[in-house]
Amino acid sequence: MMKDKLDSLSFSQILKNGNLYDFSFFCLLLLICTIPLPNVINNIVTGILVLFTLSQLKKTSFYFTKEMILPIILFVWMAISCIWSIDFLGSLNALPKESFLILFPFCCAIIFVHNKELLFKYYSISISFYVLFFLIKAVFRFFTENNTAVFFGHELVTKELNAIHFSAFVSVAFFYFLTKEIKTKTDYIQLLLLTLFLALLNSKSIILVDILLVGLYFFFYSKSANKMRLRNIVLLGIVFFSFLFFNRIKEKIEFEFQLDKDNNIGHTVIPKEIVGDRIISMKQAWENNKFEQSDFFSGASFRVYQFRMFLEIMKEENVFFQGLGLNASYKKLEEKGLKYNVFNGNETTEGYQKKNFHNQFIQVFSELGFIGFVLLILILFANLKNALKNKDFIHIAFAILMISLFLTESFLWRQRGVVFFTAFYCLFNTIHLSEKEKK
Repeated sequence: MMKDKLDSLSFSQILKNGNLYDFSFFCLLLLICTIPLPNVINNIVTGILVLFTLSQLKKTSFYFTKEMILPIILFVWMAISCIWSIDFLGSLNALPKESFLILFPFCCAIIFVHNKELLFKYYSISISFYVLFFLIKAVFRFFTENNTAVFFGHELVTKELNAIHFSAFVSVAFFYFLTKEIKTKTDYIQLLLLTLFLALLNSKSIILVDILLVGLYFFFYSKSANKMRLRNIVLLGIVFFSFLFFNRIKEKIEFEFQLDKDNNIGHTVIPKEIVGDRIISMKQAWENNKFEQSDFFSGASFRVYQFRMFLEIMKEENVFFQGLGLNASYKKLEEKGLKYNVFNGNETTEGYQKKNFHNQFIQVFSELGFIGFVLLILILFANLKNALKNKDFIHIAFAILMISLFLTESFLWRQRGVVFFTAFYCLFNTIHLSEKEKK
Protein backbone atom coordinates (compact mmCIF):
# COMPACT_ATOMS: atom_id res chain seq x y z
CA MET A 1 0.00 0.00 0.00
CA MET A 2 2.80 2.37 0.89
CA LYS A 3 4.43 1.75 -2.48
CA ASP A 4 1.19 2.51 -4.33
CA LYS A 5 0.81 5.79 -2.43
CA LEU A 6 4.39 6.77 -3.22
CA ASP A 7 3.98 5.90 -6.89
CA SER A 8 0.94 8.13 -7.13
CA LEU A 9 2.77 11.22 -5.88
CA SER A 10 3.75 13.96 -8.29
CA PHE A 11 6.78 16.23 -8.12
CA SER A 12 4.62 19.11 -6.89
CA GLN A 13 3.41 16.98 -3.96
CA ILE A 14 6.98 16.00 -3.17
CA LEU A 15 8.04 19.64 -3.09
CA LYS A 16 5.24 20.54 -0.69
CA ASN A 17 6.15 17.80 1.77
CA GLY A 18 9.52 19.03 3.00
CA ASN A 19 9.66 16.76 6.01
CA LEU A 20 9.74 13.46 4.16
CA TYR A 21 11.10 14.44 0.76
CA ASP A 22 14.17 16.48 1.63
CA PHE A 23 17.07 17.69 -0.44
CA SER A 24 18.77 14.29 -0.30
CA PHE A 25 15.97 12.76 -2.38
CA PHE A 26 16.58 15.19 -5.25
CA CYS A 27 20.35 14.73 -5.04
CA LEU A 28 19.98 10.96 -5.28
CA LEU A 29 17.37 11.22 -8.02
CA LEU A 30 19.53 13.58 -10.05
CA LEU A 31 22.51 11.31 -9.51
CA ILE A 32 20.95 8.14 -10.93
CA CYS A 33 19.07 9.99 -13.69
CA THR A 34 22.21 11.70 -15.05
CA ILE A 35 24.27 8.51 -15.38
CA PRO A 36 23.87 8.40 -19.22
CA LEU A 37 24.92 12.07 -19.51
CA PRO A 38 28.56 13.28 -19.75
CA ASN A 39 30.56 12.27 -16.69
CA VAL A 40 31.22 15.86 -15.66
CA ILE A 41 27.52 16.34 -14.87
CA ASN A 42 27.50 13.26 -12.66
CA ASN A 43 30.67 14.48 -10.94
CA ILE A 44 29.01 17.78 -10.07
CA VAL A 45 25.92 16.04 -8.68
CA THR A 46 28.11 13.67 -6.67
CA GLY A 47 30.01 16.64 -5.24
CA ILE A 48 26.77 18.31 -4.18
CA LEU A 49 25.52 15.09 -2.58
CA VAL A 50 28.77 14.62 -0.62
CA LEU A 51 28.74 18.24 0.59
CA PHE A 52 25.12 17.89 1.70
CA THR A 53 25.99 14.66 3.50
CA LEU A 54 28.85 16.38 5.32
CA SER A 55 26.46 19.10 6.45
CA GLN A 56 24.34 16.43 8.14
CA LEU A 57 27.18 14.91 10.17
CA LYS A 58 26.27 16.69 13.41
CA LYS A 59 22.55 16.00 12.99
CA THR A 60 22.71 12.23 12.69
CA SER A 61 24.98 9.24 13.30
CA PHE A 62 26.68 6.77 11.00
CA TYR A 63 24.76 3.63 10.16
CA PHE A 64 26.88 1.19 8.17
CA THR A 65 25.61 -2.25 7.23
CA LYS A 66 27.95 -5.05 6.18
CA GLU A 67 26.68 -4.63 2.61
CA MET A 68 27.79 -0.97 2.55
CA ILE A 69 31.16 -1.73 4.14
CA LEU A 70 32.16 -4.22 1.43
CA PRO A 71 32.49 -1.65 -1.44
CA ILE A 72 34.45 0.60 0.92
CA ILE A 73 36.90 -2.21 1.70
CA LEU A 74 37.25 -2.91 -2.03
CA PHE A 75 38.14 0.75 -2.68
CA VAL A 76 40.65 0.76 0.20
CA TRP A 77 42.29 -2.32 -1.32
CA MET A 78 42.43 -0.52 -4.67
CA ALA A 79 44.22 2.40 -3.01
CA ILE A 80 46.65 0.07 -1.22
CA SER A 81 47.44 -1.70 -4.52
CA CYS A 82 49.13 1.51 -5.72
CA ILE A 83 52.04 0.62 -3.41
CA TRP A 84 53.11 -2.42 -5.46
CA SER A 85 51.52 -1.45 -8.78
CA ILE A 86 53.66 -2.00 -11.88
CA ASP A 87 52.10 1.22 -13.21
CA PHE A 88 51.95 3.60 -10.22
CA LEU A 89 50.66 6.63 -12.14
CA GLY A 90 48.03 4.55 -13.94
CA SER A 91 46.78 3.20 -10.61
CA LEU A 92 46.78 6.62 -8.97
CA ASN A 93 44.88 8.22 -11.87
CA ALA A 94 42.21 5.49 -11.72
CA LEU A 95 41.39 6.05 -8.03
CA PRO A 96 39.15 9.16 -8.49
CA LYS A 97 36.98 7.23 -10.96
CA GLU A 98 36.57 4.35 -8.50
CA SER A 99 36.03 6.66 -5.49
CA PHE A 100 32.27 6.25 -5.86
CA LEU A 101 32.71 2.86 -4.17
CA ILE A 102 33.41 4.76 -0.94
CA LEU A 103 31.47 8.00 -1.48
CA PHE A 104 28.00 6.58 -2.01
CA PRO A 105 28.07 4.09 0.92
CA PHE A 106 29.28 7.01 3.07
CA CYS A 107 26.33 9.13 1.92
CA CYS A 108 23.86 6.30 2.53
CA ALA A 109 25.26 5.86 6.05
CA ILE A 110 24.26 9.45 6.87
CA ILE A 111 21.19 10.25 4.77
CA PHE A 112 18.78 7.39 5.24
CA VAL A 113 16.26 7.73 2.39
CA HIS A 114 12.80 6.25 2.96
CA ASN A 115 11.24 6.83 -0.45
CA LYS A 116 13.49 4.68 -2.62
CA GLU A 117 10.52 3.35 -4.60
CA LEU A 118 10.04 6.86 -5.95
CA LEU A 119 13.69 7.01 -6.95
CA PHE A 120 13.25 3.85 -9.02
CA LYS A 121 10.02 5.20 -10.51
CA TYR A 122 11.49 8.48 -11.72
CA TYR A 123 14.73 6.81 -12.80
CA SER A 124 12.71 4.46 -15.01
CA ILE A 125 10.74 7.36 -16.47
CA SER A 126 13.98 9.24 -17.18
CA ILE A 127 15.36 6.21 -19.04
CA SER A 128 12.21 6.22 -21.19
CA PHE A 129 12.96 9.83 -22.13
CA TYR A 130 16.56 8.94 -23.00
CA VAL A 131 15.28 6.09 -25.18
CA LEU A 132 12.84 8.39 -26.94
CA PHE A 133 15.61 10.94 -27.53
CA PHE A 134 17.96 8.36 -29.06
CA LEU A 135 15.21 6.99 -31.31
CA ILE A 136 14.31 10.46 -32.61
CA LYS A 137 18.00 11.21 -33.11
CA ALA A 138 18.41 7.94 -35.06
CA VAL A 139 15.48 8.82 -37.34
CA PHE A 140 17.03 12.21 -38.18
CA ARG A 141 20.40 10.57 -38.80
CA PHE A 142 18.78 7.98 -41.06
CA PHE A 143 17.26 10.66 -43.31
CA THR A 144 20.50 12.62 -43.47
CA GLU A 145 22.96 9.73 -43.75
CA ASN A 146 20.70 7.10 -45.37
CA ASN A 147 22.25 4.40 -43.18
CA THR A 148 20.18 1.84 -41.24
CA ALA A 149 23.12 1.17 -38.92
CA VAL A 150 22.15 4.27 -36.92
CA PHE A 151 19.28 2.24 -35.40
CA PHE A 152 21.48 -0.44 -33.85
CA GLY A 153 24.12 -1.01 -31.19
CA HIS A 154 26.77 1.59 -30.47
CA GLU A 155 25.59 3.74 -33.38
CA LEU A 156 22.25 4.17 -31.64
CA VAL A 157 23.65 5.42 -28.32
CA THR A 158 27.29 6.25 -29.20
CA LYS A 159 30.39 4.11 -28.60
CA GLU A 160 31.32 6.18 -25.55
CA LEU A 161 28.00 5.50 -23.81
CA ASN A 162 28.27 1.83 -24.89
CA ALA A 163 25.30 -0.21 -26.08
CA ILE A 164 25.92 -3.06 -23.62
CA HIS A 165 26.16 -0.76 -20.61
CA PHE A 166 23.10 1.21 -21.65
CA SER A 167 21.23 -2.08 -22.07
CA ALA A 168 21.78 -2.68 -18.35
CA PHE A 169 20.45 0.80 -17.54
CA VAL A 170 17.38 0.16 -19.68
CA SER A 171 16.82 -3.32 -18.25
CA VAL A 172 16.37 -2.05 -14.68
CA ALA A 173 13.75 0.43 -15.92
CA PHE A 174 12.12 -2.33 -17.98
CA PHE A 175 11.68 -4.55 -14.92
CA TYR A 176 10.28 -1.65 -12.92
CA PHE A 177 7.42 -1.26 -15.39
CA LEU A 178 7.04 -5.02 -15.88
CA THR A 179 6.60 -5.71 -12.16
CA LYS A 180 4.34 -2.74 -11.48
CA GLU A 181 1.05 -4.28 -10.34
CA ILE A 182 -1.28 -1.53 -11.56
CA LYS A 183 -0.18 -0.32 -14.97
CA THR A 184 -1.53 2.71 -16.81
CA LYS A 185 -1.57 3.11 -20.60
CA THR A 186 1.57 5.24 -20.27
CA ASP A 187 3.28 2.42 -18.37
CA TYR A 188 2.46 -0.07 -21.14
CA ILE A 189 3.75 2.35 -23.79
CA GLN A 190 7.01 2.82 -21.88
CA LEU A 191 7.34 -0.94 -21.40
CA LEU A 192 6.96 -1.53 -25.15
CA LEU A 193 9.36 1.31 -25.92
CA LEU A 194 12.04 -0.12 -23.62
CA THR A 195 11.53 -3.61 -25.06
CA LEU A 196 12.01 -2.30 -28.60
CA PHE A 197 15.10 -0.36 -27.59
CA LEU A 198 16.69 -3.37 -25.91
CA ALA A 199 16.22 -5.30 -29.15
CA LEU A 200 17.80 -2.48 -31.17
CA LEU A 201 20.79 -2.23 -28.82
CA ASN A 202 21.40 -5.87 -29.77
CA SER A 203 23.32 -6.89 -26.66
CA LYS A 204 22.71 -10.61 -26.99
CA SER A 205 23.90 -11.52 -23.50
CA ILE A 206 21.69 -8.88 -21.84
CA ILE A 207 18.69 -9.84 -23.99
CA LEU A 208 19.17 -13.52 -23.12
CA VAL A 209 19.34 -12.76 -19.39
CA ASP A 210 16.31 -10.46 -19.64
CA ILE A 211 14.29 -13.23 -21.31
CA LEU A 212 15.26 -15.67 -18.56
CA LEU A 213 14.36 -13.08 -15.91
CA VAL A 214 10.97 -12.43 -17.51
CA GLY A 215 10.28 -16.18 -17.39
CA LEU A 216 11.44 -16.31 -13.78
CA TYR A 217 9.12 -13.44 -12.89
CA PHE A 218 5.98 -14.90 -14.49
CA PHE A 219 6.57 -18.43 -13.16
CA PHE A 220 7.65 -17.56 -9.63
CA TYR A 221 6.93 -13.94 -8.65
CA SER A 222 3.85 -12.71 -10.50
CA LYS A 223 0.26 -13.31 -9.37
CA SER A 224 -0.11 -16.07 -11.95
CA ALA A 225 2.87 -17.85 -10.34
CA ASN A 226 0.52 -19.05 -7.60
CA LYS A 227 -0.82 -21.61 -10.03
CA MET A 228 1.48 -24.38 -8.86
CA ARG A 229 0.30 -26.79 -11.51
CA LEU A 230 1.52 -24.57 -14.32
CA ARG A 231 4.87 -24.05 -12.61
CA ASN A 232 5.45 -27.76 -12.05
CA ILE A 233 4.58 -28.59 -15.65
CA VAL A 234 7.03 -25.98 -16.92
CA LEU A 235 9.83 -27.14 -14.61
CA LEU A 236 9.26 -30.76 -15.57
CA GLY A 237 9.35 -29.82 -19.24
CA ILE A 238 12.61 -27.88 -18.83
CA VAL A 239 14.31 -30.76 -17.01
CA PHE A 240 13.07 -33.30 -19.59
CA PHE A 241 14.19 -31.31 -22.65
CA SER A 242 17.51 -30.38 -21.02
CA PHE A 243 18.26 -34.09 -20.51
CA LEU A 244 17.02 -34.98 -23.96
CA PHE A 245 19.14 -32.40 -25.77
CA PHE A 246 22.23 -32.39 -23.54
CA ASN A 247 24.47 -34.10 -26.09
CA ARG A 248 23.23 -31.84 -28.87
CA ILE A 249 23.95 -28.76 -26.77
CA LYS A 250 27.44 -30.06 -25.99
CA GLU A 251 28.10 -30.67 -29.70
CA LYS A 252 26.79 -27.20 -30.52
CA ILE A 253 29.18 -25.56 -28.02
CA GLU A 254 32.14 -27.51 -29.41
CA PHE A 255 31.10 -26.54 -32.94
CA GLU A 256 30.77 -22.85 -32.05
CA PHE A 257 34.22 -22.89 -30.45
CA GLN A 258 35.83 -23.86 -33.75
CA LEU A 259 33.61 -21.80 -36.04
CA ASP A 260 34.95 -18.72 -37.85
CA LYS A 261 32.11 -16.22 -37.64
CA ASP A 262 31.52 -12.68 -36.44
CA ASN A 263 27.99 -13.17 -35.11
CA ASN A 264 27.91 -14.54 -31.58
CA ILE A 265 26.83 -13.69 -28.05
CA GLY A 266 29.56 -11.11 -27.42
CA HIS A 267 29.69 -7.59 -28.86
CA THR A 268 32.67 -6.98 -31.14
CA VAL A 269 35.18 -4.50 -29.74
CA ILE A 270 36.41 -3.25 -33.14
CA PRO A 271 34.25 -3.29 -36.32
CA LYS A 272 35.26 -5.88 -38.90
CA GLU A 273 35.43 -3.32 -41.71
CA ILE A 274 38.24 -1.53 -39.84
CA VAL A 275 40.33 -4.63 -39.10
CA GLY A 276 39.88 -7.14 -41.93
CA ASP A 277 37.81 -10.02 -43.27
CA ARG A 278 39.75 -12.94 -41.79
CA ILE A 279 37.65 -14.00 -38.80
CA ILE A 280 39.42 -15.63 -35.87
CA SER A 281 37.53 -18.45 -34.17
CA MET A 282 37.57 -19.00 -30.41
CA LYS A 283 39.80 -22.05 -30.97
CA GLN A 284 42.30 -19.98 -32.95
CA ALA A 285 42.18 -17.21 -30.34
CA TRP A 286 43.13 -19.79 -27.73
CA GLU A 287 45.87 -21.59 -29.69
CA ASN A 288 47.50 -19.32 -32.33
CA ASN A 289 51.07 -18.26 -31.57
CA LYS A 290 50.89 -15.32 -33.97
CA PHE A 291 48.20 -13.27 -35.65
CA GLU A 292 48.01 -11.00 -38.68
CA GLN A 293 47.08 -7.33 -38.64
CA SER A 294 44.00 -8.16 -40.70
CA ASP A 295 42.76 -10.81 -38.23
CA PHE A 296 39.34 -9.89 -36.84
CA PHE A 297 38.26 -11.08 -33.38
CA SER A 298 34.53 -11.55 -32.83
CA GLY A 299 33.15 -10.66 -29.42
CA ALA A 300 33.47 -14.19 -28.06
CA SER A 301 36.86 -14.96 -29.64
CA PHE A 302 38.33 -11.71 -28.27
CA ARG A 303 37.19 -12.61 -24.76
CA VAL A 304 38.75 -16.05 -25.15
CA TYR A 305 42.00 -14.39 -26.27
CA GLN A 306 41.92 -12.02 -23.27
CA PHE A 307 41.34 -14.90 -20.85
CA ARG A 308 44.36 -16.63 -22.36
CA MET A 309 46.41 -13.46 -21.81
CA PHE A 310 45.20 -13.31 -18.20
CA LEU A 311 46.45 -16.83 -17.49
CA GLU A 312 49.81 -16.07 -19.07
CA ILE A 313 50.24 -12.81 -17.15
CA MET A 314 49.33 -14.37 -13.80
CA LYS A 315 51.76 -17.22 -14.43
CA GLU A 316 54.62 -14.92 -15.45
CA GLU A 317 54.17 -12.19 -12.82
CA ASN A 318 53.46 -14.35 -9.75
CA VAL A 319 50.97 -11.87 -8.26
CA PHE A 320 48.20 -14.28 -7.29
CA PHE A 321 47.21 -12.70 -3.98
CA GLN A 322 47.84 -8.97 -4.57
CA GLY A 323 47.55 -8.51 -8.36
CA LEU A 324 49.38 -6.11 -10.66
CA GLY A 325 47.81 -3.00 -9.15
CA LEU A 326 44.67 -1.03 -10.02
CA ASN A 327 44.50 -0.30 -13.75
CA ALA A 328 47.98 -1.75 -14.23
CA SER A 329 46.94 -4.69 -16.42
CA TYR A 330 46.76 -2.42 -19.49
CA LYS A 331 50.54 -2.25 -19.56
CA LYS A 332 50.87 -6.03 -19.69
CA LEU A 333 48.02 -6.45 -22.18
CA GLU A 334 49.72 -4.00 -24.52
CA GLU A 335 52.96 -5.97 -24.30
CA LYS A 336 51.08 -9.18 -25.04
CA GLY A 337 49.26 -7.58 -27.97
CA LEU A 338 52.53 -6.53 -29.56
CA LYS A 339 54.00 -9.98 -28.94
CA TYR A 340 51.12 -11.81 -30.63
CA ASN A 341 50.80 -9.18 -33.37
CA VAL A 342 47.07 -8.52 -32.98
CA PHE A 343 45.61 -5.54 -34.83
CA ASN A 344 47.52 -2.56 -33.39
CA GLY A 345 45.11 0.12 -34.56
CA ASN A 346 45.40 3.02 -36.98
CA GLU A 347 44.99 6.80 -37.04
CA THR A 348 41.32 6.66 -35.99
CA THR A 349 40.96 3.39 -34.05
CA GLU A 350 42.95 1.96 -31.15
CA GLY A 351 44.02 -1.66 -31.44
CA TYR A 352 43.16 -4.81 -29.53
CA GLN A 353 46.23 -4.37 -27.32
CA LYS A 354 44.65 -1.22 -25.81
CA LYS A 355 41.47 -2.98 -24.67
CA ASN A 356 40.72 -4.20 -21.16
CA PHE A 357 39.83 -7.80 -20.31
CA HIS A 358 36.10 -7.30 -21.01
CA ASN A 359 35.42 -9.43 -17.94
CA GLN A 360 35.07 -7.82 -14.53
CA PHE A 361 36.07 -10.95 -12.61
CA ILE A 362 39.29 -11.37 -14.60
CA GLN A 363 39.97 -7.63 -14.48
CA VAL A 364 39.75 -7.59 -10.69
CA PHE A 365 41.77 -10.80 -10.26
CA SER A 366 44.59 -9.56 -12.50
CA GLU A 367 44.84 -6.12 -10.88
CA LEU A 368 43.73 -6.72 -7.28
CA GLY A 369 44.61 -10.39 -6.94
CA PHE A 370 42.73 -13.15 -5.16
CA ILE A 371 41.90 -10.79 -2.27
CA GLY A 372 40.18 -8.29 -4.57
CA PHE A 373 38.40 -11.12 -6.38
CA VAL A 374 37.01 -12.48 -3.09
CA LEU A 375 35.78 -8.99 -2.13
CA LEU A 376 33.94 -8.67 -5.46
CA ILE A 377 32.35 -12.12 -5.01
CA LEU A 378 31.24 -11.17 -1.47
CA ILE A 379 29.62 -7.97 -2.80
CA LEU A 380 27.72 -9.85 -5.50
CA PHE A 381 26.77 -12.66 -3.12
CA ALA A 382 25.44 -10.24 -0.46
CA ASN A 383 23.49 -8.40 -3.14
CA LEU A 384 21.86 -11.55 -4.54
CA LYS A 385 21.22 -13.00 -1.08
CA ASN A 386 19.34 -9.89 0.08
CA ALA A 387 17.40 -9.76 -3.18
CA LEU A 388 16.18 -13.34 -2.78
CA LYS A 389 15.55 -12.90 0.95
CA ASN A 390 13.38 -9.81 0.44
CA LYS A 391 11.64 -11.24 -2.66
CA ASP A 392 12.11 -7.92 -4.41
CA PHE A 393 12.11 -8.87 -8.08
CA ILE A 394 13.62 -5.61 -9.37
CA HIS A 395 16.49 -6.19 -6.94
CA ILE A 396 16.75 -9.82 -8.11
CA ALA A 397 16.87 -8.67 -11.74
CA PHE A 398 19.56 -6.11 -10.91
CA ALA A 399 21.66 -8.70 -9.04
CA ILE A 400 21.51 -11.29 -11.83
CA LEU A 401 22.06 -8.68 -14.56
CA MET A 402 25.23 -7.45 -12.85
CA ILE A 403 26.65 -10.95 -12.46
CA SER A 404 26.01 -11.73 -16.13
CA LEU A 405 27.31 -8.34 -17.27
CA PHE A 406 30.53 -8.80 -15.31
CA LEU A 407 31.19 -11.94 -17.36
CA THR A 408 31.46 -9.97 -20.60
CA GLU A 409 32.37 -6.42 -19.52
CA SER A 410 34.80 -4.69 -17.14
CA PHE A 411 31.80 -2.65 -16.01
CA LEU A 412 33.27 -1.19 -12.80
CA TRP A 413 36.31 0.11 -14.69
CA ARG A 414 34.06 2.68 -16.41
CA GLN A 415 32.76 5.68 -14.48
CA ARG A 416 29.15 5.18 -15.53
CA GLY A 417 29.45 1.53 -14.60
CA VAL A 418 30.79 2.09 -11.10
CA VAL A 419 28.27 4.90 -10.46
CA PHE A 420 25.34 2.80 -11.65
CA PHE A 421 26.36 -0.36 -9.78
CA THR A 422 27.27 1.30 -6.47
CA ALA A 423 24.24 3.59 -6.40
CA PHE A 424 21.70 0.84 -7.02
CA TYR A 425 23.63 -1.64 -4.88
CA CYS A 426 23.42 0.68 -1.87
CA LEU A 427 19.82 1.73 -2.52
CA PHE A 428 18.58 -1.84 -2.94
CA ASN A 429 20.45 -3.13 0.09
CA THR A 430 19.08 -0.44 2.40
CA ILE A 431 15.55 -0.38 1.03
CA HIS A 432 14.11 -2.86 3.54
CA LEU A 433 15.70 -1.36 6.68
CA SER A 434 13.11 -0.26 9.19
CA GLU A 435 13.22 2.92 11.25
CA LYS A 436 13.95 0.76 14.30
CA GLU A 437 17.07 -0.65 12.60
CA LYS A 438 18.09 2.86 11.62
CA LYS A 439 17.95 4.05 15.23
